[in-house]
Amino acid sequence: MTTKLKFDGGWSATVTGEPLDVVPRLLGTFLIVSPYADRVEREQFLTDTFGSQDYLWDLPDVFRFTPSGRRLVGAEFRIPEESASAEDSARLPVTPEVHPSGLRADEAKDFRHEMCTVLCRAPGDTALTCLRDLDVLDKPLEARIGIAPDVALLVQHGTVVGWSLTDPARYLTTGFAAPDTNPPSPATRRLLTECLDLITTPLVDDVVDGDPAALARLRTADEALRTQHEDRHRADALLSLIATYVEDYGDW
Repeated sequence: MTTKLKFDGGWSATVTGEPLDVVPRLLGTFLIVSPYADRVEREQFLTDTFGSQDYLWDLPDVFRFTPSGRRLVGAEFRIPEESASAEDSARLPVTPEVHPSGLRADEAKDFRHEMCTVLCRAPGDTALTCLRDLDVLDKPLEARIGIAPDVALLVQHGTVVGWSLTDPARYLTTGFAAPDTNPPSPATRRLLTECLDLITTPLVDDVVDGDPAALARLRTADEALRTQHEDRHRADALLSLIATYVEDYGDW
């Protein structure tokens, strides 16, 4: 079992302790695995912790640790716009199994960890896996470190090369609200897949280029979400996911 993880810039952490007891929140293309409940609390959280964080015009993956004990207490990830082909996604290893664990920073200093560049989608989007690049698929994974419920870091040769979220539909939410505790409806699951199609390559390129068929799908998804009565909170979250595209291209 891997006990040491390497991040960008030669920074490292030790696998130890328990995973985060934090429910993931999927806000648009951002996955939040941190305890804060609003923007003010987030700013205080960043002030009180160290690690990797975002800045204006710079959106790396975020890992935050406590100065005392150097324990992982939060993380944020961004879903990339590039989707891997179905053939490449099928190459994603199914082993090893997820090992739930916490992390302890080897040094109390800040670092920067580049966000992933490619999204691998399981059939039906039952899982989203984000990778540093497609070269990761050429070799087996060494470990999957489960840092929170349904959230795992992917490790290859001791280096963090990606992350995954199982059952993303369950964690859809708006703002900083906690996700609905009820299971997602079948309609929500179908529309999550449609929305992810619309905001990632190759379909998003057709949307931006004004392709009539792609724009028709965008408008249909928008209408379906607006008129969906069940699972309303998640429907609103999906509306937020495609809102910019609907505003910019929906009237073409």
